[in-house]
Amino acid sequence: MRIVIVGGHGQIARQLSRRLSAAGHEPIALLRNPDHCGDVRADGAEPVVLDLERGDVHRVEEIVHGADAVVFAAGAGPDSGPERKKSLDRDGLILVADGMVAAGVRRLLVVSSMGADDFDADSSDTFQVYLRAKSEGDSAVRERDLDWTIVRPGSLTDDEAADAVEIAESVEAGSVPRADIAHVLHALLETGAGVRRTIEVVGGSTPVSDAVSAL
Repeated sequence: MRIVIVGGHGQIARQLSRRLSAAGHEPIALLRNPDHCGDVRADGAEPVVLDLERGDVHRVEEIVHGADAVVFAAGAGPDSGPERKKSLDRDGLILVADGMVAAGVRRLLVVSSMGADDFDADSSDTFQVYLRAKSEGDSAVRERDLDWTIVRPGSLTDDEAADAVEIAESVEAGSVPRADIAHVLHALLETGAGVRRTIEVVGGSTPVSDAVSAL
């Protein structure tokens, strides 16, 4: 499969690229900074440079044309302010979804956040704006004619993969290694499971393959 990974230099994205490349797939890492191209090539991915905050739907359409799936793993990052949460975490996702519709590419996996729908609409706190941006982006994706799966991890850690998780529409708050989220995304891509589902993921005791197959 040819899979475009948006936010291709992020930690989850890079681990996913390595998994996909090792499995014989063709990951395309969409990234903003050309200085990072060498890193993603080392992961086995083909880099494509695009700043989503300055891109347009036609350029996204060109990039994703012919892909089997797109993974949106981009984010403004913990040090960014409220405006970038909206321009990237929300508007960037909507731009990618619209580009996919234009290109006729249907399968979209979104890395969102647990608690995204529990934001305080009256708050200007950066984290609350982030949750709202994720929620509004997810809602926009659901309105498109796409085969979407929205993955909402708990608190992300850099621990080694446990290869065991808990997945459901709603789970108790918890943490999960980024490596296990990459594993879940890989399994969703290969099985086609979870279409038009919003799922929460935390560390657990069920092997990733079994948890994904049960969706």
